Amino acid sequence: MRAGVVVAAQPGVEDLAVWAEELGLHSFWVNDTPMVQGDPFVALSLCAKATSRIRLGIGVTSPALRSAPAAASGLASLNALAPGRIICGVGTGNTARRTLGMRPTTAAQLENFTVALQDLCAGRSTAYREGDRVRDIRFLHAGAHVNTADPIEFVVAALGPQAAAVAGRRGTGLISFGLLDPTAWQALHDTRRHAAHGTLHDPDSHTNSYVVTSLHLLDEDEDPHGDAARDATGHLVLSLLAFAADTAADTPAFADQLGPEEREAVQRFLDRRGTTATAPDRHTKLYPNYLGRIAPQDRDLVLPSLMNALALVGTRDGLLARITTLEQAGIDELLIQPVIDPPTEMAQLAKLLT
Repeated sequence: MRAGVVVAAQPGVEDLAVWAEELGLHSFWVNDTPMVQGDPFVALSLCAKATSRIRLGIGVTSPALRSAPAAASGLASLNALAPGRIICGVGTGNTARRTLGMRPTTAAQLENFTVALQDLCAGRSTAYREGDRVRDIRFLHAGAHVNTADPIEFVVAALGPQAAAVAGRRGTGLISFGLLDPTAWQALHDTRRHAAHGTLHDPDSHTNSYVVTSLHLLDEDEDPHGDAARDATGHLVLSLLAFAADTAADTPAFADQLGPEEREAVQRFLDRRGTTATAPDRHTKLYPNYLGRIAPQDRDLVLPSLMNALALVGTRDGLLARITTLEQAGIDELLIQPVIDPPTEMAQLAKLLT
């Protein structure tokens, strides 16, 4: 299986990209969450100039964040700096929207956005709508402003069938966050292939599937649920608790899937953040330091059940066995999101998989 890394867009990110390339990692991604982290297009521009081989990804942008012309211009501009090395993840903006106190966009809006980006980034015209007004648009630049000749890889962020169907109809790959269930991945791939039938896209043609997670290689006799393991994986667990707390009132089906211990952890998380599941400003309390290193006093919220579901913790042999199972389910690339010591964690990943 290939290996890559996802980091926050921030000053110095290009140094991590250079290190990832030297380690032999396949891809280097930054998030697009404007109110939590820096701008991915700025960050990847620096990375594009500092590297020569590694693929550079945005994971993920959304029609709720950027208009199609603006996003396409950013992508095609990056493609001019790093020809053929750009990956664009697109999604409904689940986290990025919720950090604004808003709901994600619809699957239909996601699909229209994906179509527009694919068309524009390939140099084609596309239909662009604002309200009742629709116009065909295309890049009007000449020369080296943007690169629409080299292909940009598109992947759709999916946890369920609606987004997977968009990927099938648009001929894109898939990316998912914390989804380590092989059966769930097989269902996503089946949905994607089924949706591709009757389109111009070959349902059996290979597209890439990426999973974002965290990895902690245990030392000999180390507790798999000790402080070190909780610190390495806690950002993923707390992101799930934040989502469950945020959606408990308007989308209770997700929280209902949690067990009693997990639901109790969600309530403790709300209490510690000084908010409630119905407070209109809860997003300002739940998402600060989102996907950042957790505080020691929050280690008790990192439940073993959630660690095991969202992250990869184990001995070398145990991790390789679990990764093999994921590869057999159709995952092409493992993307880790390091927070404790990114250079060391990246080197650990490279040693394990490359």
